[in-house]
Amino acid sequence: MKTMSTTVLAGLVIAAALCVSAVAQGEQPATAAAQDNLVQSQVETAVSMLKAIHAKQQRGVMTLEKAKQLGADLLRELRYGTDGYFWADTTEGVNVVLLGRKDTEGRNRLEDKDPKGTFYVKEFLAKAKAGGGFVEYLFVKLGQTAPGPKRSYVLLFEPFGWVVGSGYYR
Repeated sequence: MKTMSTTVLAGLVIAAALCVSAVAQGEQPATAAAQDNLVQSQVETAVSMLKAIHAKQQRGVMTLEKAKQLGADLLRELRYGTDGYFWADTTEGVNVVLLGRKDTEGRNRLEDKDPKGTFYVKEFLAKAKAGGGFVEYLFVKLGQTAPGPKRSYVLLFEPFGWVVGSGYYR
């Protein structure tokens, strides 16, 4: 049974990676609409992976705690395109995944705001709870020091109480 569940989990990881890389093999989308479609599709795929993990938890293959840990570990490593990545915050604003950043993961970001005063995590939560959507804000790109304009898509994964997102810099 343990070997079978390990095999199934490995299959889930491979399937998720294939889905993400299949979309990402093309060049960076040229238009904002194309970028929106790509980011939304990637977030939906990431949430689909979480649904598969949750289904295994529901069947008793693993505990909810183990399912969340596996989901966070996989989400932290998922990439697409040149610099696409995912993050997740709880519905209370606590960061679960953000590129493995020890200064952020586990911290409540509910009061974080960008230089223009946008409480972007509060906006993530509101959009996600309303069925998913896009949020525009300023955020520091990995490897840079100044925040730039970013547009992100967020979606609620209710079984874990997570808001999953990804975005692109304009």
